[in-house]
Amino acid sequence: MSRSLQIQPEFTMQSKPSKTPAPYGSWKSPITTDLIVAGAVRLGDLDVDGKDVYWVEGRSSEGGRSVISARTPDGVTRDVTPEGFDVRTRVHEYGGGAFTVCGGTVYFSRVPDNRLYRQEVGAVPEPVTPESDRQYADLEVDSRRNRLICVMEEPGENEAVNTLVSVDLESGTTEVLMSGSDFYATPRLNPDSTRLAWISWNHSDMPWDASEVWTADVDEAGALKNARRVAGGYTESVFQPGWSPEGDLVFVSDRTGWWNLYRLQENGPEPLCPMEAEFGLPQWVFKMSTYAFISPSTMACTYTREGIWRLALLDIHTREFTPLETPCTSITGLRGGDGFVAFTAGFPDQPDAQVRLDISSNHLEILRPSSRIRIDPDSISPAVPVAYPTEGGRTAHAFLYRPRNRDHHAPEEERPPLLVMIHGGPTAATAGVFNLKIQFWTSRGFAVLDVNYGGSTGFGRLYREVLNGNWGVVDVDDCVSGARYLVDRGEVDGNRLAITGGSAGGYTALAALTFRNVFTAGASHYGVSNLEALTEETHKFESRYLDRLVGPYPEKRDLYLERSPLHHVKRLSCPVIFFQGLDDKVVPPNQSERMAEALRERGIPVALVTFAGEEHGFRKADSIKRAYEGELYFYSRIFGFDPADTIEPVDIDNLHPGV
Repeated sequence: MSRSLQIQPEFTMQSKPSKTPAPYGSWKSPITTDLIVAGAVRLGDLDVDGKDVYWVEGRSSEGGRSVISARTPDGVTRDVTPEGFDVRTRVHEYGGGAFTVCGGTVYFSRVPDNRLYRQEVGAVPEPVTPESDRQYADLEVDSRRNRLICVMEEPGENEAVNTLVSVDLESGTTEVLMSGSDFYATPRLNPDSTRLAWISWNHSDMPWDASEVWTADVDEAGALKNARRVAGGYTESVFQPGWSPEGDLVFVSDRTGWWNLYRLQENGPEPLCPMEAEFGLPQWVFKMSTYAFISPSTMACTYTREGIWRLALLDIHTREFTPLETPCTSITGLRGGDGFVAFTAGFPDQPDAQVRLDISSNHLEILRPSSRIRIDPDSISPAVPVAYPTEGGRTAHAFLYRPRNRDHHAPEEERPPLLVMIHGGPTAATAGVFNLKIQFWTSRGFAVLDVNYGGSTGFGRLYREVLNGNWGVVDVDDCVSGARYLVDRGEVDGNRLAITGGSAGGYTALAALTFRNVFTAGASHYGVSNLEALTEETHKFESRYLDRLVGPYPEKRDLYLERSPLHHVKRLSCPVIFFQGLDDKVVPPNQSERMAEALRERGIPVALVTFAGEEHGFRKADSIKRAYEGELYFYSRIFGFDPADTIEPVDIDNLHPGV
C-alpha cells in the first residue's frame, strides 16, 4: 500500500521555441553566479516545537552567518537570532546540532565565542556558559532538571577531549556525565527523563565503521547509573538512537550489511522492516535524523536505494510499512510533530527547501526554499542514474547530467566536454537532485557525471567497505571507468575530460590526474595532496580515518607516499586549478600551496586561488562566485572555448600562447 501526493513546481518559466547553435561551453546560461548567491541560503538543522518549525540557514550574503528562522502554522516566517549572532559549533570541525527548541525557548551555540545561549520568544539571547575554548553540540533539553545534555569538546594534552556533559541553565556549570570514549553523539532522553541513550566510538574507527549504542538510568540528581551497551560493536555501525512516545528505544544498525531500523526488546534488538535499503547516514555532523515519531507507535522514516531517497510510515508494533509517494529525491533532517513531519527536501527540478508534510492530508508545504531563482525547465538537466562496469568486476554508480539549454544547441558533429564530479567524505554520497553546482555547468554545454564510487554510502556496507585500504585506487578507478564508459558510448569528447572535487573529492581528483592518463584538466577545491601530512595535521575526528582507508600509520607509510599526488608530480602532465580557504583546519592551505608550486616548477599550467577568512568550504558570496567563475575561465582556456560570461581572469602560470 502506498499513498501519493503532488506539488506544483514553484520555479517555472515559459520556454522559447528556437535555439541558436553555439559550441559546447560557450552557451549563455540563465544560471549566473550573481543569481546563485543572490538570496541563496545553505539549509541546515531543523527542529520542531509544538506546531512550529525551526531551522538554520547559512547566508552567503551576510558573510556566511548562520541564522535560526522559524515558521508558525499561520504561515509567518521570522528570524529568531538577531544580527551579530552566528549559530554554529565546531565540534568535530564539521559541527551540526548547534541548536534546539523547547517550549518556545531556543538554546544555541555561537561562534566565535563558543558560548551556549538561551533565547526566550522575542527576547535578546542570554549567555548560559562563559566564554571559553570549550565547544558544545547535539543539544538535548532536560526540563525536569533545568539543564542541557550535550557533547562537549575541549583541548587536551595531545588531542581534543570529547565527553557527554550537562549544563545547568541557571549557573552555566558544566558537569561531565560520561567520559572515556574518544567520541560521543546523539544523547537522547526517554519521555520521562529517567533514561538516556547515546552513541560512542573510539579511534581508529569512524562512526560508520564501528560504533555502539549505550543506555543508562538517570537519577533525580541527574547522574548516570547502570550504563550498558545495548547494540553495536567492532563490525557494526549504529545510528540515531531515540525513544518512542511510549518509551521504546529505536535505532538504526547495519548488522545485516544494510542500515535498517531496530527496536530494543528484552532479548535484544528486533528488526522492524528488514530490507536491502539504507535508513542510516554517515555521521559527519551531529543531529542527523532519518526517522521521527508522529504518534505513540507510528514513525515516519526515510530510506535510500541507489541514490534516491523515499519516505514511509512504519508502525513499530504491527510493523506495517506504508510508502509515501513524494516529489522528493532527497530527504534529510527528518523531524516529527503531531501528525506532521518537517525535513530538508531535494527535488529533481527545483532548489532544495525546508518543507512540512501533513500526514493526513498529504499536503507538502514549502517553508523556505534555498533559492528563489526561476529556471526554465528546458534549461534544467535531469539526473539519469547510470551503473557501469569498473575494475575488479565491480559495478559503480553515478548520475549523468547531459548538456541542456533552452536557447542553444551545439553543432551536430561536436561532442560535449565532460566534468566528472566527486563528492567529499569520502564516505558520503551524491543524490539525484537539482543542484545549482551541476546545472551551472550543464546549462553552459558541459556533460556532468556525479559519481558514487565504491566507498559511498547508500549501497550497503559491502559497497562502503570496498574502499578500505584502497582510497586513491577504487575511487579513482570508478571515476576513470565512468569517463571511459561515456566516451565509448559516444556521449562526450574524449579529448576534453575534466575532473573536479572538494576535500576528499579533491584528493580523488588529484590522484586521478596524477596516476591515470585519462583526464585533460582538473580542479581541486581544498583537496588533499599529501596523505602523510593529513595524518599529522588534521583534527581529532579524522586523525585516524586513514587507518582504514589507506592503512595504519606509520606502519604503512610506504602506501601513504605511494598514493600522495604531491610525491609524484612528475607523473602529472595536465593543467590543474586549486581553490583554497586560508583558515582551513581540516585540510590546511599548505596542501594546495605545495602542489601548485610543484606543478609551477615543472612548467604545467596551474592556478591557485585563495580566500582569506574562509574555512573548509566557502561561505561568503564573493568566494562562491569566484570559485564558480574561476573554474569556468580555467576550462575555457584549456579546452579552447569562449564563455558567454564576463569573467575576471584567473592568473594561470605556464599557460602557453595559443592555449
